[in-house]
Amino acid sequence: MSYRRRRLAGKRVIVTGASSGVGRAVALELASRGARVLATARRGDRLEELCRSAAPAAIEPLAGDICEPAFRDRLVAAAVSRLGGLDALIAAAGGGAIGPFRNLTPDTFARIIDLDLTAPAELVRRGLPDLTRGDDPVIVFVGSILGLHPLPLHGEYAAAKAALRSLAGTLRAELAGDGIGVLHVSLGPTESEFWEALVTGERPPWSRGRRMPAAEAARRIADAMEQRRTEITPGWQAMGYALAARFLPWVIDAAASRHLRAAARPGGMAGMNR
Repeated sequence: MSYRRRRLAGKRVIVTGASSGVGRAVALELASRGARVLATARRGDRLEELCRSAAPAAIEPLAGDICEPAFRDRLVAAAVSRLGGLDALIAAAGGGAIGPFRNLTPDTFARIIDLDLTAPAELVRRGLPDLTRGDDPVIVFVGSILGLHPLPLHGEYAAAKAALRSLAGTLRAELAGDGIGVLHVSLGPTESEFWEALVTGERPPWSRGRRMPAAEAARRIADAMEQRRTEITPGWQAMGYALAARFLPWVIDAAASRHLRAAARPGGMAGMNR
């Protein structure tokens, strides 16, 4: 293992989920540090706006859905042809669904698992041959504190994020011999369009706290890449949750149960998404 700082300048990077939130902020942060970024998301107009927000030629767009295997192939091939190779892959795309597990459909479950676990995992698998040939390569999985301990009404999302963190740990050990670093990020409340883009359900009334600016989260992710960190939990809210998840999980469960009972009363969360 190398202890020198990883240089981001000149790195050839794929960033998913780059049309908004942390993905967009990470693309801009890495570009500002001299990386060459291939940014992807489904909304092409947002990607074009992102490119105009960075230095000329620092970010290139490629619109598509990473849940589609053919697009994942095309994305990695584009990184090689347009950037000359692949040194880093930032899996920042994701989405959620809110509601009791019993009320959500198998299609919703499959969609969330595909978006939050299968798609990033298979994109990494597709990119590994080129990452192995890359310059001091690194994989970054943008996860959630709900991968450390779940909350009710977030069953599919929490399950996917827990599995993503486990996958990051497995790959970290398996790829160390190839010189590929793996960083997992457990984000807490962060500025994004997560709640506006739910597959189903609505934002729980107890989830209204102050959110970390996306730009700050991106700065910490880029710093962690440079410092060769393997796991970060940015922000005091996220760190507090992580500590409770490790040492006092019953406190989280008790608070969640209390909020759930309150939401079930008349005037609470409408019909609990029934």
